[in-house]
Amino acid sequence: MDEEMKQSPGGKTKSPAPFLLKTYDLLEGVREKSIGQRIVSWNGDGTGFVVWSPDEFSEIMLPRYFKHNNFSSFIRQLNTYGFKKIASKRWEFQHDKFQRGCKDMLAEITRKKCEPSIFPPFLKASKDNRGDSADKKSDCQSLMEENESLRRQNLDLQTQISQLKALEMKLMDCLNVSIHGHHYHPHNKIRRLF
Repeated sequence: MDEEMKQSPGGKTKSPAPFLLKTYDLLEGVREKSIGQRIVSWNGDGTGFVVWSPDEFSEIMLPRYFKHNNFSSFIRQLNTYGFKKIASKRWEFQHDKFQRGCKDMLAEITRKKCEPSIFPPFLKASKDNRGDSADKKSDCQSLMEENESLRRQNLDLQTQISQLKALEMKLMDCLNVSIHGHHYHPHNKIRRLF
């Protein structure tokens, strides 16, 4: 059996989506030829890849493998196959079944069935309403933890806002004294911008 093909449970041969094959071939081509590695490459352990230069990637690499040069479209495609951006300061993407040297696993990657919902998966109605009580407890626990985390974030933000308002008032007072000298009088006060 060809390494790019997989048998599905029904006995039919399942091949990877063209987008996944092209993306994989792009990364392997860059690695084998040592060209473009400053533009895109596998990450250090081969469990994902990094687009080091999105502009050059769009201008040079995308047109070689795809019928466009739109980086945003490329990202949208990655998202439809379940890739995750895993670094905040660079364009690094990862999928459990997209790994260097494991081209045979590409056939196991499928498109998401529908557009992402604003609801987390544990809030969606189940196909059969029997639901496991352990799953429900886990979902409830997850919601409670997320709620507590959001509550803490909210308190932190309120504290920061209070501190910034106090700082603003001090700065306004300093500015008033600086402009009007020590003969500062409240009716000469510079008004707050907000």
